[in-house]
Amino acid sequence: MTQESHVPQQTKADTTKTPKEPRKIHPMLKLGLEIGPVILFFIAYIKLKDQTFALNGRDYDGFILATAGFIPLILICTAILWKLTGKLSKMQIVTAVLITVFGGLSVWLNDDRFFKMKPTLIYLIFGGALGLGLLRGESWLQSVMGDVMPLKHEGWMIITRRLCAFFFGLAVLNEVIWRTQSTDIWVYFKTFGLTAAIFVFFMTQSKVLNAYAIEDGDTDGPAN
Repeated sequence: MTQESHVPQQTKADTTKTPKEPRKIHPMLKLGLEIGPVILFFIAYIKLKDQTFALNGRDYDGFILATAGFIPLILICTAILWKLTGKLSKMQIVTAVLITVFGGLSVWLNDDRFFKMKPTLIYLIFGGALGLGLLRGESWLQSVMGDVMPLKHEGWMIITRRLCAFFFGLAVLNEVIWRTQSTDIWVYFKTFGLTAAIFVFFMTQSKVLNAYAIEDGDTDGPAN
């Protein structure tokens, strides 16, 4: 006669891991980690733009040196943000990867065009991703910003369509600026123009945000 094991067996509920919620940090700290590297890049460029540095027999201008410093800075800030919150959005990961690749190409080949093309690719990728979601009848923007802006499905679809077109417009604008204007103008455009444009975009969507805001116990149809 065999003895029955008295070791309790794990149930399915015991082995199911609940996903960890991202930890919250102070909004100003989060903002500093996200835009701080861009501001420091701008300051470095302003200080170094009229200088040339000889390294290993090659001459590098201030823009390339500022780019070389920007790459590890953005990676460090992204890593700190991940450490503090326990989560990174797909947009943050894609941005960090493209900065590393195209910034690295600019430094390696001593050619600023690669770094200047980087915003174009970022906005094309973001716009393309939102467009793909729209073709599937989904708002992938909702999965990224749903906790920040609780909207009904119709509202998310409207905002997503507009933001998709906006990203494609920024991609075209970046191409026009860096190909036709000086590096100085492009740096000002990249540092302040693009940031301001995104801020203004969401400010102009206030009617949609108010019309489709989710109220307590209300999930369908536009808000009254």
